[in-house]
Amino acid sequence: MVGMNHEVIRHATMDDLDALTAIEAECFPPAEAASAYSLQSRLLVYPDFFWLLTEGDVIISFINGFATNRLDLTDDMYEDASLHDPQGEWQMIFGVDTNPRFQHQGHASTLMRAVIEDAREAGRRGMVLTCKNRLIGFYQRFGFIDEGLSSSTHGNVVWHQMRLTFDAA
Repeated sequence: MVGMNHEVIRHATMDDLDALTAIEAECFPPAEAASAYSLQSRLLVYPDFFWLLTEGDVIISFINGFATNRLDLTDDMYEDASLHDPQGEWQMIFGVDTNPRFQHQGHASTLMRAVIEDAREAGRRGMVLTCKNRLIGFYQRFGFIDEGLSSSTHGNVVWHQMRLTFDAA
């Protein structure tokens, strides 16, 4: 998949680990950011569930998560890659990260549209993510519905669970 400005959307490899870890650390406070170990564990199990928007060798933005039949995104999913079910009905989103140098330029939106399309094409029922109050409107623009406060206490933050349900074909 190629974008307008020689941007490419691709899946991650282990060679991306250091760059992903650095971007994650820039995008989230330490209590919320995935550690290098956690990202490595995820990459070992489900590299195709990392979507990267790149230009040349530069990672502009990335989205990661996994598939499951569980309805809600729970804190154990962030650290236990073995919970991934490649045939799962729901695409969980753990993080939407954009390198700060490229924020507020539409890159996360471009990538989110691609992830939504991939999840839809994979036959998933939909997607689930959690976000802070200030980002509810951003995700609503893609059709996500705010289901209220999540049971998640990840990073000691209040999270809203957002769900995008695909129409049955």
